[in-house]
Amino acid sequence: MAEMILRAALTLSLAGVILAAVRLVRGPSAADRAVALDTMTLISVSTIAMIALNAGRLIYLDAAVVYAVLSFVGVVAVARHLEGGS
Repeated sequence: MAEMILRAALTLSLAGVILAAVRLVRGPSAADRAVALDTMTLISVSTIAMIALNAGRLIYLDAAVVYAVLSFVGVVAVARHLEGGS
């Protein structure tokens, strides 16, 4: 039962990544593309956490946290650039 739920969650995550990738490519503005990229990283972090749960390895959670922090710093940098700040 747990594997079936995990498989469904990973399938929905893949669908979310595909939809965000479409927005990343077709986004009419740079802000839309930045939000799509942030969405993709958020889905990736949650996918890594699901894989860690399935594998029973805590090191994957550490990798997910590092990836989330780096993603946040990148989004802040892009937002400042789009805003025109120094």
